[in-house]
Amino acid sequence: MKELLFFEPLCKERIWGSETWTISALPEGDLKVSEGSLAGETLSGLWKDHRELFGREKGELFPLLVKVIDAKADLSIQVHPDDPYAKAHENGACGKAECWYIMDVTEGNTLVLGHLAKTREQAREMVQNGRWNEFIRQVPVEAGELVQIDPGTIHAIHGGTKITEIQQSSDITYRLYDYDRTVNGKKRELHIEKSLDVIRVPDRSEEKVYHSFPENGHQTAFYQIARYVIEKEQSFDQDKDFQIISVVNGEGLIDGHRIRRGDSLIVPYAYGTYTITGQTEILITSL
Repeated sequence: MKELLFFEPLCKERIWGSETWTISALPEGDLKVSEGSLAGETLSGLWKDHRELFGREKGELFPLLVKVIDAKADLSIQVHPDDPYAKAHENGACGKAECWYIMDVTEGNTLVLGHLAKTREQAREMVQNGRWNEFIRQVPVEAGELVQIDPGTIHAIHGGTKITEIQQSSDITYRLYDYDRTVNGKKRELHIEKSLDVIRVPDRSEEKVYHSFPENGHQTAFYQIARYVIEKEQSFDQDKDFQIISVVNGEGLIDGHRIRRGDSLIVPYAYGTYTITGQTEILITSL
């Protein structure tokens, strides 16, 4: 029987708070298996040398990245490219579609999601003249909501928000505005022209906020996500090439292994049936 794959998380301190990478095969955060017969192996190494763990999936890079983002202050106003733009302008990298599950948020908080410009020319003028209050769209947000961030969507998490982020395996971010913050006496780099290249006009991102988790799960071209609230015990069949389990609330056991809020793990191909016990809420991600 194959083993569940647990990894050593990587915490990255940021100017606005912290992000913990829980599933990653990127060079800047290639996580190692933490226990079992494969302990010490990296996820990229497993993807290269043990593809049988991931079913029929192809490609040179493990396709997904999972983080827990704990924002103490506002993140920069930013946007991500799609696959064709990233391939052409970022050394063949993939683009970045991402999804946020809101774990915690202070009452009355908002997110930056999308913009109000009617044309690309108007967007450029608003950005160049710093008309941020007129340009960006802010939407209220509550714990338990799901937000899909398609490539080309301007977005930012505000301080007082904690999320689980599931995304394409890419760390490409174009910053439009960073509140003139400095690191070691220097303002952080902005990427105005690339941002204006990739933003979607007109913007339709308000349609991407789900106030309750979709009954049939959340599906995109890059990932499928289902949510389960477990009160005592529930069994699951691993019928995908692989599954990523992310614990967004509570704690419990999966086949005897302790899992807690913020954890993620991989259930490999042909693992069979697994059982989760305890009071916990999980997301199961597959391709």
